[in-house]
Amino acid sequence: MKKKTFNILLLSIFIYFFTGCSSKDIDEEYNKPAVYWYNKMIKQISNHQLDEADDTFTSLESEHRNSPLLPSAIMIIATTHMEDEEYAMANYYFDEYLKRFSLKKNADYIRYLKIKSNFMAFKSQFREQELLHKTIKQTNEFIKKYPDSEFIYLVQTIKSRLSMTKAIFDKEIASLYDRVDKPEAKKYYTNKATKNWEKLDEIQDVNVPWYRSMFE
Repeated sequence: MKKKTFNILLLSIFIYFFTGCSSKDIDEEYNKPAVYWYNKMIKQISNHQLDEADDTFTSLESEHRNSPLLPSAIMIIATTHMEDEEYAMANYYFDEYLKRFSLKKNADYIRYLKIKSNFMAFKSQFREQELLHKTIKQTNEFIKKYPDSEFIYLVQTIKSRLSMTKAIFDKEIASLYDRVDKPEAKKYYTNKATKNWEKLDEIQDVNVPWYRSMFE
């Protein structure tokens, strides 16, 4: 009986010690000044701890939604994700920025970065048609909305490259219909290709490795 009581007491002490330490750790990680979270996020990014930096940004955003540090924090973590080739996460943060700070003077820059992020995420000319259409649409919207932007030429260059890619795709479909003797379908897709890029002969075919070409 004494042994059982001793074991219960020992277990109670252990639980108290563990929960007490945990509570102390939790107390230290909430209700902090905005600059605390901001500096912690920067440190984590510099140490390549991007997942932890995401969590720290969440703390900054939830505790200090009106902090003047927030726009800068969003930009830093968004561009870091883009440099780390995590384009979906980068676009998530760019969207958050535009949602909350779209009236800022640099809105065209953020939209350019989002277009650039989508462009860099584009890996396959034949398998990512949804992303292709989406990004071309974004370039058209940018050109219409920000004709005097300093990033207009960069966006136009991206649009040209994507338009050539779309033309190649439609040209390949036309060739496929030609091989199966479907002249009307071939004509339709050839016309689509020339709408995206008039001089199809200028476009060089992309060299795809044999192990990828099987799945293109």
